[in-house]
Amino acid sequence: MDLSRTLIIGNSGSGKSWLAERLASQLQIPWVDLDAIHWLSDEHSIARPRAEALGMARIAADEEHWVIEGVYGWIVSELIHRATALIWLCIDDEECVANIRLREANRDEQDERLIALLDWAGSYRAREGSSGFAAHRQLFAGFAGSKIKLMNRYEITAFVNTRKRDGFKIG
Repeated sequence: MDLSRTLIIGNSGSGKSWLAERLASQLQIPWVDLDAIHWLSDEHSIARPRAEALGMARIAADEEHWVIEGVYGWIVSELIHRATALIWLCIDDEECVANIRLREANRDEQDERLIALLDWAGSYRAREGSSGFAAHRQLFAGFAGSKIKLMNRYEITAFVNTRKRDGFKIG
């Protein structure tokens, strides 16, 4: 599997950042989190203008090597032609919600942004639009390169461990 330009998609809380960080570190290539591109200010949940976000994402994808991860199918669909590999973290919505609760354990449970994020993650399979399950399934089905769908934390960890054992490869 050529991991030189890897896209990772999946629900919020599925482990995209965890996996991307490990792959990028092992491959010694840049890791791009689409949250950093999509949100102008995460503190206030202000989205960057769409054209500006797409421009930034395209610049990142024009590089020779990268791991790019995110839930935003509308951005991914603009970059997928550059990818050599696609990884879909197809984790149950309930597990994603539980992962977010663990990750955000220090936040006030009444925090409106946390509540919205938990609702968002819990609605992945029902959610319409480019960041939902159906859109990710379509991106995955249409991708002609190397691809893998990982269904749970065990499979994600096994994927990383197999790559460590067999040696991470670019190209």
